[in-house]
Amino acid sequence: MTEIIDRRGLKAEMRELLRGAQVDPRMFAALFLLLTAALGALDLLVSGGTTAGNPLSLFVRILTSLLSAVLSVGFVLYCMAVRRGQRAEYLTLFDGFTFAGRIIGLALLQTLFITLWSMLFVIPGIIAAYRYQFAYFNLCENPELGCMDALEMSKQQTMGYKGQLFSLDLSYLGWGLLASLPAGIWTSYVTYSSAFSILYGTGYASLSTGASLGVSLLCSLWSVAVQVFYLPTYQCVQLGYYEVAKRTSGVSPISASDRPDSNGFDL
Repeated sequence: MTEIIDRRGLKAEMRELLRGAQVDPRMFAALFLLLTAALGALDLLVSGGTTAGNPLSLFVRILTSLLSAVLSVGFVLYCMAVRRGQRAEYLTLFDGFTFAGRIIGLALLQTLFITLWSMLFVIPGIIAAYRYQFAYFNLCENPELGCMDALEMSKQQTMGYKGQLFSLDLSYLGWGLLASLPAGIWTSYVTYSSAFSILYGTGYASLSTGASLGVSLLCSLWSVAVQVFYLPTYQCVQLGYYEVAKRTSGVSPISASDRPDSNGFDL
């Protein structure tokens, strides 16, 4: 049975819980965000902003995306430990590499299903994204889970909670816009300048690769500086929703040896 979650109360509870974390959540978030930003910079350096006709650029983009997914799982594991009152060291960020194969498989399957639903229209794609939002959490709790098992569990757990999860994301929309503000301004400037030069035949002097990387680096540092203030709370609140959904749905990750082989899931 679906339960109405007190979002504000849960946020306040998680902020208080994070204040008592043995490993500073902002420092941990900064480490995670800086590493993912470095992966993004590597992608930009190799690809120059495009993967068209460049197999190496495409390979690097896929590789950096998958590594970012594994690091994201490490951040989830840290937040899970904080919620349970356990100590999680900075090396927890790399714990996802112990079951990286399943994380990568799940990332690929999740992207595939969301993309297929998005081909129907935007709204089904958004619904699919929320349908599978708890899949990584299930895998974190039981790394022995199959990728399809984690997705199917998430599908059942999020029944009746997609609207509340969407409202949670809306409540953090201001933070997200603030974090992406410089990057958005820079992208708009480049797009407008390029279009203006094409329409009116004026010369548009694009920045060198080094200058573009410098601007991207500044934008990334701004994003990191903003996200460290809200990302740990947001992740812990999401896990709070997950705990409620597990309890009310009766669906929870269990040992692979205790469950029958799964097949024929309706995704």
